[in-house]
Amino acid sequence: MKMMKFFIDTHSQEHETFPAGLTKEQFELFYTRYEQACMEEDVVPLRIHLNYEDARAFCFTMAEDAEAVQRAHERVGLSFDSITEVTTVTPGDTFFQRCDT
Repeated sequence: MKMMKFFIDTHSQEHETFPAGLTKEQFELFYTRYEQACMEEDVVPLRIHLNYEDARAFCFTMAEDAEAVQRAHERVGLSFDSITEVTTVTPGDTFFQRCDT
């Protein structure tokens, strides 16, 4: 199995990377195509946070590298504001780190 990392990519109407007036129904149709593109690039979509009124999206994925996430977007013609590698931190992680010191 390939080593996977976490990424967040962003989309916004102000940067013209979120379709204006996108409806939930349109998103559902689009997402089916995006899932297929992710499978083809070994990208695992974990969660997407959308705000239809503000026309913004934040996508949380796993992939080998940011280039794989970019290729999945390109397969469906979806531009993005940024793709950022991230790590997850929970309150429990922080608590246990404090206890170790």
